[in-house]
Amino acid sequence: MSKLKKTVLAYSGGLDTSIILNWLQQEYGCEVVTFTADIGQGEEVEQSRAKAKAGGVREIFIEDLREEFARDFVFPMLRANALYEGEYQLGTAIARPLIAKHLVRIAAQTGADAIAHGATGKGNDQVRFELSAYALAPHIKIIAPWREWDLQSRQDLLRYARAHGIAVDKKPDGGSPYSMDANLLHISYEGGELEDPWQPPPEAVWRWSVSPLQAPDTPQEVTLTFRCGDVSAVDGETLTPAAGMEKLNALGAKHGIGRADIVENRYVGMKNRGCYETPGGALILKAHRAMESLTLDREVAHLKDELMPRYATLIYNGYWFSPERRMLQQMIDASQQSVNGEVKLRLYKGNVEVLGRRSAEHSLFDEKIVTFEHDAGAYQQADASGFIRLNALRLRLAARLR
Repeated sequence: MSKLKKTVLAYSGGLDTSIILNWLQQEYGCEVVTFTADIGQGEEVEQSRAKAKAGGVREIFIEDLREEFARDFVFPMLRANALYEGEYQLGTAIARPLIAKHLVRIAAQTGADAIAHGATGKGNDQVRFELSAYALAPHIKIIAPWREWDLQSRQDLLRYARAHGIAVDKKPDGGSPYSMDANLLHISYEGGELEDPWQPPPEAVWRWSVSPLQAPDTPQEVTLTFRCGDVSAVDGETLTPAAGMEKLNALGAKHGIGRADIVENRYVGMKNRGCYETPGGALILKAHRAMESLTLDREVAHLKDELMPRYATLIYNGYWFSPERRMLQQMIDASQQSVNGEVKLRLYKGNVEVLGRRSAEHSLFDEKIVTFEHDAGAYQQADASGFIRLNALRLRLAARLR
C-alpha cells in the first residue's frame, strides 16, 4: 500500500471505526485525523474524543452539525416530498453528503492526503460518501478499508481488537444486534433476524416510537406553520429547523407514527430489508402535501410529483452534489415561494390525519367558484360542454375506426 502522510477518518468511536483507525496507522503508516459529526444521533459524541486520544490521534474534530443538516439538507429534500420507491424518506442517504462535505473541508484544512470511511463494500453508503467527496474535491484519495482488508465479520473485528489492544465498549444491555444509523430525521435498522423478509420486526427493534397498539388512547392535535415550504413553527412556536424536527420527532414517536418496514433496491444491485423510524419526517411530509394542495397550481404540483421519484433516486444513489440534483432543486425551491400557511394534524395510534389547512396569502381555493350553492355567475357551467366535446374528439374519432 502506498504511504500516506495524513488521512481524515469519519469516526464514531464504535468498533468498526476504532479498528479502522488502528488499521490505517498500521497499513498505511499515516497520521489519522478524526472527524465526528453530531447530526442528532442522540448519543454523546464527545465520548469519541477520549477514544481517539487513546488511539494516538492528535487532531480531533467534533462538530455540531444539526442545524446545517436540517436547514441545508433535510428541509430542501422535504420540499420535494421525496420518497424512494414510494416509502423510504432517505434518512441515511441525506446525511452522507453532509459528512463528506466536512471530511473534504477538514482534509484541506489539515493538509491531509486522503479521507477514509467505514462503509462496507456491499452497501449504498460507500457510493454516497465517495460520489459526494469527488464532486467537491476531484483529486481526493479515498480509503475504504472494508474493500481492502480481509476482515469479513464482527468476530473478525473483535479478534483484531484483542490482538491490537483496542478497547471495545460493552453496553450494559448487550447493545443492539442490528446495524443502526440515527440522525435528526430517522433511525434505520438492518441485519440480524431482519434479513428474513418474511419475519416481522420484533417490537424490541424500535428505539424511538411506541407501538401504535400501545400509543395514547387520546388523539393529539398539532399545527405546523410553513414558510416557503419549510416548517417554521409548531403550535405557534417559532423554531429553528433542527429544533422543529426534534419537537416533531417526539410528538410522532409518542403516537407510534413513522415506522416503515421496506425491501428496497440498493444502488449496488441487491435487494435489502430495512426498518425505519421517521416520526417527525412523516408529520412534515403529510402536512407539506396538504399545504401544497391549497397553494400550488395544478400543473406545478403534478410536475413536481412526476419529477419526485427521479429526485429521490438521485439522493438515494449519492448524487446530492450532481448538477441534475441542483437543477431540480432550483425548480422545486421556486415552486415553494407560495407554500405558506398552516396545517392542522391529528395524531392517533400510528395515523396522521389532516384536519385543516389555510393560507391567507396564497390559497388558490376559491369558495365562490367551487360552492354547490348559488355562485352569482362566478363560473359558467355551460362552458363545460365545449370543454368536454373538445377533449372527447380524439376518443370519438378512434371509436369510429373501431
